[in-house]
Amino acid sequence: MAVLEVTDQNFEEETNQGLVLADLGAPWCGPCKMIAPVLDELDEELGEQLKIVQLDVDSNPETARKYDVMSIPTLLFFKDGELVENAVGFRTKEELAGIAKNHG
Repeated sequence: MAVLEVTDQNFEEETNQGLVLADLGAPWCGPCKMIAPVLDELDEELGEQLKIVQLDVDSNPETARKYDVMSIPTLLFFKDGELVENAVGFRTKEELAGIAKNHG
């Protein structure tokens, strides 16, 4: 699987089944750019157990408002559509994999 770009319109649909990590960020955000390769590596390693989606908060403000996103990147973990954990700012692959395993 690859990291999937989502929008306000399909965010809920794409996060309602299984374990999903949603990366809410923006193209101009330095830490967001730093986390992108980490998410790609995580997808390669855990792609069968973890779906990863990305949302541009500038183009999709409704979802950012709904989840009270104040800083980016904000990483939201969903299990079958329910928000189970969130993390703000850059995180290592090991940290994210640990969170995913806790909820997997």
